[in-house]
Amino acid sequence: MIHELTKSTGRTKSWKRVGRGDSSGAGNYCGKGMKGQKARAGGNVPAWFEGGQTPLHMRLPKLRWFKRYFKLLKYYEPVNVGHLEADDRIEASSKVTKEVLTELGYLRKPTSLVKILWTGTLTKKLSFEGIDALSATALKKIEEAGGSVALVETV
Repeated sequence: MIHELTKSTGRTKSWKRVGRGDSSGAGNYCGKGMKGQKARAGGNVPAWFEGGQTPLHMRLPKLRWFKRYFKLLKYYEPVNVGHLEADDRIEASSKVTKEVLTELGYLRKPTSLVKILWTGTLTKKLSFEGIDALSATALKKIEEAGGSVALVETV
C-alpha cells in the first residue's frame, strides 16, 4: 500500500560539517584541496565535459553516408549454460529456442541475438535450436552431456 512505503536505510548520506578549524579534520580547505575549478563555489564540472577539447558529439561527421559505428555492431545477449542447468523449469532432454529463453526471462525479446556461454556444470541433455553464437567451451560441454546445437546462419 502507498501509505506503508518507507525510505530505505542508507538512501541518503548525512552531510559533513566542514570548515570549523584545522583540528576538526575538515577545516581550512574543507576537503576540496587547494585551488582549481572544483574547489571554487559553483565549480561543478559536468560528466560529459572533456576539459575544453572538442566534444565527441562535435567530432563525429554529420554529413550524408556516415554510418554510426554502434549501429554496425551486433549485440548478443549472453546466456550461461550453468543457469539453464540450475533452472527447474527446463527439463532434461528438452529443446531450447529463443522463444523458450524469452518466456523464461533469459532474453528480452525473441528477435534479439543470443550467445550461449559456459559457466558451471551441465548434466541435462539439452538441444539448442536457432542460437546465433556460442563459445567453443560451451559447445564442447553441451556435446559431452549428449546435447546438440543448431546455429542460425548469421551474415
